[in-house]
Amino acid sequence: MKIFETTVIAIGQNAEEFKQENMLLFFGEEAPPELSDFCYKIMVTPIQERIVPDMVLCFNNERYAITAVGKVAEENLRQLGHITVNFDGAAISELPGTIHVEQKPLPTINVGDLVSIIRT
Repeated sequence: MKIFETTVIAIGQNAEEFKQENMLLFFGEEAPPELSDFCYKIMVTPIQERIVPDMVLCFNNERYAITAVGKVAEENLRQLGHITVNFDGAAISELPGTIHVEQKPLPTINVGDLVSIIRT
């Protein structure tokens, strides 16, 4: 069941730089100017239920098991479309606004791509 779905509407000119750190940064349409160049902009859309480990984060058809969710990650996503995704497989999120997913190659993201979270 899908609990969240959005579309990538723009890509900051420096968004790919975070891939070197195994991270992707997402922000809604209202991204602050100082972050705008470093993030993938998404539409802010509702979240249907609480995000927890063992759900799956999808980039189109590429699936990544969620391993940890920071304390404010869900609220930031809900209100601002802001979230950091760390592809390190951590079981505990040390940063409050981060969702951690299993460690595997990062996806290629383009404008128009779907980003979703599903409960399996």
